[in-house]
Amino acid sequence: MKCLIIAAGKGSRLQMRGESKPLIPIFGVPLIERVITTAQNAGVDEFIVVTGYRAAELDAFLTDLASRLSVDIKTIFNDDWEKENGISVLKGKEFLDEPFLLLMSDHIFQSSAARRVIHHPLPEGEVNLGVDRDLSNPSVDLEDVTRVWVEGTKILKLGKGIDDYNGFDTGIFTCSPAIFEAIEQSIADSGDTSLSGGVRVLAAQGRVNVVDVGQQTWVDVDDPTTIRHAESVLLDRLQDESS
Repeated sequence: MKCLIIAAGKGSRLQMRGESKPLIPIFGVPLIERVITTAQNAGVDEFIVVTGYRAAELDAFLTDLASRLSVDIKTIFNDDWEKENGISVLKGKEFLDEPFLLLMSDHIFQSSAARRVIHHPLPEGEVNLGVDRDLSNPSVDLEDVTRVWVEGTKILKLGKGIDDYNGFDTGIFTCSPAIFEAIEQSIADSGDTSLSGGVRVLAAQGRVNVVDVGQQTWVDVDDPTTIRHAESVLLDRLQDESS
């Protein structure tokens, strides 16, 4: 399976830890390397990474990483990287004409969570989204996380500001190419250039399926607090594996 990774943003809240957010290390391993190796373990064999801010530095790292991991990594430059992340997703349109995994470069997650999303049936023209139903998850920043409202097997609403929610968007998607048309429609209808805008278009049509990730851990690394949560999660995993 192919995987599209969004890695174009500046990540200004973490610049005290490094100029390029995808290259900020946690326990010595850059964020984007963790994302790629985790996705590899889930069955991905080809990566397309959308770069933007400090692209040359990231490109050089990914060229070396592709050699070290013996995996195909292609980069695409998004010259509109300062816009919302839906623009980065659209950069993959000409390279993806089949279902693909979509990930963020700053999310730490378990390969088992990605496998759940990958192996969940994906009807043509639809999107699957990994959802965390643990509303008390201490790793979640309630001010920043994308919230979702799930009814049955479908996600009906999502957004950072919605009041009614019963889950969190983990940033782990499998997408049909319909996501590209949905983002384009979101931009045309409301000027919303975010990935969430495109997902909302599909949700309104009943085309976004929920995949419950259960107790699988994940962290959206956006600031020093969430880096500490990520470090704690990784340490807990090491302890579980050694016990």
